[in-house]
Amino acid sequence: MEIKNLTQVKNYNYGLEKTFESAKDFLPINGTDYVELYVGNAKQAAHYYKTAFGFKDIAYAGLETGVRDRTSYVLVQDKIRLVLTSPFNPDDEISHHVRMHGDGVKVIALWVDDATKSFEETVRRGAKPYMQPTVFKDENGVVVKSGIHTYGETIHMFVERKNYKGLFMPGYLALNTGYAPGSTGLKYIDHMVGNVEMGEMNKWASFYADVMGFANLITFDDKDISTEYTALMSKVMTNGNGRIKFPINEPAVGKKKSQVEEYIDFYRGPGCQHIAVSTDDIVFTVSEMKKRGVDFLYVPGTYYDTVKDRVGIIEEDLNELKKWGIMVDRDDEGYLLQIFTKPVEDRPTLFFEIIQRKGAKSFGKGNFQALFESIEAEQARRGTL
Repeated sequence: MEIKNLTQVKNYNYGLEKTFESAKDFLPINGTDYVELYVGNAKQAAHYYKTAFGFKDIAYAGLETGVRDRTSYVLVQDKIRLVLTSPFNPDDEISHHVRMHGDGVKVIALWVDDATKSFEETVRRGAKPYMQPTVFKDENGVVVKSGIHTYGETIHMFVERKNYKGLFMPGYLALNTGYAPGSTGLKYIDHMVGNVEMGEMNKWASFYADVMGFANLITFDDKDISTEYTALMSKVMTNGNGRIKFPINEPAVGKKKSQVEEYIDFYRGPGCQHIAVSTDDIVFTVSEMKKRGVDFLYVPGTYYDTVKDRVGIIEEDLNELKKWGIMVDRDDEGYLLQIFTKPVEDRPTLFFEIIQRKGAKSFGKGNFQALFESIEAEQARRGTL
């Protein structure tokens, strides 16, 4: 929506403030601490994320550090931390996860000041425990971790690191392989999207509201997110300071199989559909990632015919955005630029969104039609639509 007057902006800001106020912030969260993916081969996955996405080595745990059941590589880019973990034991939880889901997000770790209180408060409100508060120590200090179950086999880990001065956490050694292709300009995690079965969206939105004190920032129904063939519904949940945003998607009835249904079929249940990562220069980020072999969804050239009418004045060259397939949308706060990768593994499951916010607080509602048609085209090529 184009900004028309100052009152419109003030009203929108007031609405956001009331949303954040309605989040019962008994669970203060400082930000995303790390995201852990269970993968088939962590060494090779680390090479991919360094090469294609511009991450760099920071830490490692495995046989050389006394860990006998797994290997984990920790990668960073600005404020984003990825942990890539592979199993040694064919019968343990990690192996089961990889067999069932392929490479996928297991842990969404949240940085908190008090991991014990976070665990106790959420469990008291109905969360299923995953890890009791546990202290990890080394010469660099202490990290406290605890965890709860969420949708599917996804875990929220609470990480308290105020008394730790090391690179990552106890049990990990510094790692520098000497291979560092360079940053692609990614800054931090903007939001992470969960896909759940039909009829389960409200259940998990209530979980985030009642158990974690989140508020519903915005709701999209099947009229907002639909094409001729498929539809879905989504509720965006946010914590009290707005640093954590979790859209929860469920499929809606349509003529054909939606992207959420395809995900659930191949992931074998609910899980994290995509990770949205922020950049300050989306043209640089996308052009750099394409050079490195990342595949993005195709946006029809006709999409750009109406962008100026719909979005208004933007700083970027529209021809440059069209060249790279970057979409634009506006809300009362400003505008955003976004683009979506194709799935980053052979199963049509996890993918990434690259987003640059120029004031906008929304999620690109004006781009839903073009985005879903692009996804449906990919589904048709896979024979899963």
